[in-house]
Amino acid sequence: MGMMAYGVPMVLAALVITGDRADARRQSERRVVRITAERFSFTPSEIKLVVGEEVEIRLKSQDTSHGFRLVGTDTDLAIPKRGAGEASVIFTATEPGRWTFECNRVCGAGHNFMRGAVIVRAKDGSDKP
Repeated sequence: MGMMAYGVPMVLAALVITGDRADARRQSERRVVRITAERFSFTPSEIKLVVGEEVEIRLKSQDTSHGFRLVGTDTDLAIPKRGAGEASVIFTATEPGRWTFECNRVCGAGHNFMRGAVIVRAKDGSDKP
């Protein structure tokens, strides 16, 4: 059951990289998830996290420009077209639930089907707060 169905936004804590030793240690401990956008799909289309886990999502396109929006949050990125680099976002999920991500840049006839999900479980493995 996704919290978005009830209009409750997922709380994301964005990190500021300042360059001190604590930040360097956190950066080395951070999980990196690489997502490829191509022909109306994200691969992988599902990301599983645990509450409190810090993750960096790196997005790259294999064709045209795409977008990455995590519904109910202010995460909204442009993914550059193939060969023009990658986009990334760093966050920590603060509550369990299921949230949709989608391409929000019109990229062709199958654009409306370009979706995925972030699934966040409580530390005990449940999906309840």
